[in-house]
Amino acid sequence: MWFTKSNEEVLKELDVVVSQGLSAEEAKVRLEKYGPNQLLAKKKKSIFRLFIAQLQEWLIYVLFAAVVITVFMGEYVDAAIILLVITINAVLGVVQEVKAGKAIESLQKMTHPKALVRRNGEVVEIHSDQLVPGDILILDTGRYISADIRLIESANLQIEESALTGESVPSEKDASLLHPDPKTPLGDRANTAFMSTLVTNGRGIGVVVETGMNTEVGKIANIINTEQKSKTPLEIRLDQLGKTLGKMAIGICIIIFLIALIQGRELVEMFLMSVSLAVAAIPEGLAAIVAVVLSIGVTSMSKKNAIIKKLPAVETLGSVNMICSDKTGTLTQNKMTVKSYFNLEGETTVERGKSNTASDDAKLLAKAMVLCSDATYTNGHGTGDPTEIALLIFADDLGIDRKKLITENRRAGEYSFDSDRKLMSTLNEEKGTFTVYTKGAIGNLIKICTHVLEKGKVIPITEAHRQQYHNATDGMSNNALRTLGAAYKQVGSVIEAAEMEKDLILVGLVGMIDPPRPEVKESILKAKQAGITTIMITGDHKNTAFAIASELGIAENIDQAITGQDMEDFSEAEFAEKAVNYRVFARVSPEHKVQIVHALKSHGNIVSMTGDGVNDAPSLNAADIGVAMGITGTDVAKGAADMVLTDDNFATIVSAIEHGRNIYNNIKKSVIFLLTCNLGEVVTMFVAILIGWEAPLIATQLLWINLITDSFPAVALGMDPGNPDVMKEKPRDAKESFFAGGAGLHVILGGFLIGVLTIGAFWFGYYEHGYSPFDPSVPVETVEYARTMAFMVLVMSQLFYSLAVRHGSKSIFRIGVFSNKYLIGAILLGIFLQLFVIEIPVMQRAFHLQMLDLGGWVMAISLGLVPLLFNEIFKLFIRSGKRRKGL
Repeated sequence: MWFTKSNEEVLKELDVVVSQGLSAEEAKVRLEKYGPNQLLAKKKKSIFRLFIAQLQEWLIYVLFAAVVITVFMGEYVDAAIILLVITINAVLGVVQEVKAGKAIESLQKMTHPKALVRRNGEVVEIHSDQLVPGDILILDTGRYISADIRLIESANLQIEESALTGESVPSEKDASLLHPDPKTPLGDRANTAFMSTLVTNGRGIGVVVETGMNTEVGKIANIINTEQKSKTPLEIRLDQLGKTLGKMAIGICIIIFLIALIQGRELVEMFLMSVSLAVAAIPEGLAAIVAVVLSIGVTSMSKKNAIIKKLPAVETLGSVNMICSDKTGTLTQNKMTVKSYFNLEGETTVERGKSNTASDDAKLLAKAMVLCSDATYTNGHGTGDPTEIALLIFADDLGIDRKKLITENRRAGEYSFDSDRKLMSTLNEEKGTFTVYTKGAIGNLIKICTHVLEKGKVIPITEAHRQQYHNATDGMSNNALRTLGAAYKQVGSVIEAAEMEKDLILVGLVGMIDPPRPEVKESILKAKQAGITTIMITGDHKNTAFAIASELGIAENIDQAITGQDMEDFSEAEFAEKAVNYRVFARVSPEHKVQIVHALKSHGNIVSMTGDGVNDAPSLNAADIGVAMGITGTDVAKGAADMVLTDDNFATIVSAIEHGRNIYNNIKKSVIFLLTCNLGEVVTMFVAILIGWEAPLIATQLLWINLITDSFPAVALGMDPGNPDVMKEKPRDAKESFFAGGAGLHVILGGFLIGVLTIGAFWFGYYEHGYSPFDPSVPVETVEYARTMAFMVLVMSQLFYSLAVRHGSKSIFRIGVFSNKYLIGAILLGIFLQLFVIEIPVMQRAFHLQMLDLGGWVMAISLGLVPLLFNEIFKLFIRSGKRRKGL
């Protein structure tokens, strides 16, 4: 641990002298030993490998089996259609994934190309990938740091580390400090600096201690590389469904084969019957339809500021029951803001962006803060230290004309800030008089004040005054406000810097905080009502984090907050058990964040992690759903995330979860519809063959139904308008089956009814021509006519039944017959396609169909409406049961 060792120990261990640096020969030897100062990227998958990965699902395996069977049967067109379905499904998945997985590339871009080092006693600029442990690195304002270093010298050094630590303001660095505790958090290591961070103030010299993958950023890259992304709940569920359907198809084939064998049918006929039943059992279009529905959902969400990178992630959003959020820039605005100020008139709250009535004492406090500042702020844009920008905005809120103030007060001298004094002073000339203004840490400032301002009068400072200021400081600190005091004195002429900070008059102090985003509190409450817990994970201090969490309604008492250092006192098993009891995790490292996500997931939670910094990338990758901020987010965070918010709005996450729930509900409707249709087909085929009839449908007809006529209503169901009450429900169990909530019963009842009606239609086709399906010798034309009747009734039943699937208990008249125009269009298209197959001679011959007479059409449409009417009656009983239970 380099931060626990003194400068002398570090330099001795690395065998380097500060004044000389490494020799060119030694640097070359070390470069060979340690390798280039680069981050190693995980080997990217080729487009071909991504395509193959999309095919590794059970449902796809079942479809491949269907291709082989249809080729054996000589049905090459059907085989080509199924292959097309498989290809569409895979292409949709690849298109989404090709944009993802760029986290390491982004990290590599962040390791800037040039570094200022001392070698052979001279300062030279080299490519950062040539840096080695032992190199002496020169730091100045505006320069990015190219490796992890132990500071040897520092002067007023401040480094912006928010992307790595989550802190809102630059960290002050001090080379002379030692941190003996090896568990010291990253953000508290004041004697070290890290790769990819930025020097915002001062200068320094450091010795390189770690390069490449051994740096803190490198460790993050390694976590991203090694983290295995688990399957989403939808992928698991579809996989299970594929296995079940595959086993069912094999089982049905064997049973039918045995039955046909007992009945003494021919071997070829037995094989064709078995194949037909297997085709009936498998919803060939399901995989592609789910992919299409997810794609539609992705497009819809992108219009609402949420960009999804991987299709199944949309559905996972609907299962989320824990949102782990970074604090800085996600829950807060990442802008320091003065919340209140104190002087001997009392403490006053500042209303941001509103007209604040201010006394002369308060205006003098703001004046001192403005003149003792190097920042700028105009038209909503600021440059310089975030704390100083906040002080300029504070002056605006008190109605001070800053432009006029700066014009009338020429700076005649200054005493720059340093980390020992924790003070900054300026000498300003105004209309021939000179005034010193000093700002800084109140504890240091009060020691050099001899007087205090009270209601416009300067009076000697007393112990009682000091106590008032200490109490005010403590009160602000307890509310997680960062405090800064201001003082002044008038002098006769220009004085030396050393004379400025003596015998000052204390004016007051301000309390600042990075405030919550205004829309976040309402979103957290909405999430809570939907059964979703929000957890804050931050690199900031415990008190600051808890104050924000308390204000937002995330945590109620300080016992719900824990630091990364405290986490390390638990074993992995103990922490996994206790993690769900905490709502705030403060002062945590990137490794801690991943540990937290894993601990929460170990309880069966579906975890979403939000963040914007480099330090968030590993946990974004580890979560079920990683959410990155699109505006303030680093490229690294965006690369590791599953979803990117283009408006950086926490509220969009809650909106996306709502959208995800509705998308899952729609996918479920599509799956239930398809499985009901397939069960109807299986019942038709199984019963007919069992009782010794001819097969009511041939494989070609079944494939036409499964791939063409069923597919359009299934896609249209995926575009059903969302349920407005979906966020009043608790999160869905990730292990919940598609058949939960009575859906299984709907499949069985609907499937059996459709099957029975189709068998009835098949019988009617024989009866209309004076035959019975039991007759040993029936003309081919009659069999084809009977199959046409079965074919038409089956399709009509399925098309009309799609209206019933839209809601489990509400009537179609309640939700609106025409409220899903896509579904109405799909039903009309399905009817048109049936007419096309029956009316066109070429299609008639291809599918072995006959033209229906008027009686046949009336029968087909009448029987087709029965499942829909039956379902509406069934829903009446469901609603009646709910009313009796008071639901």
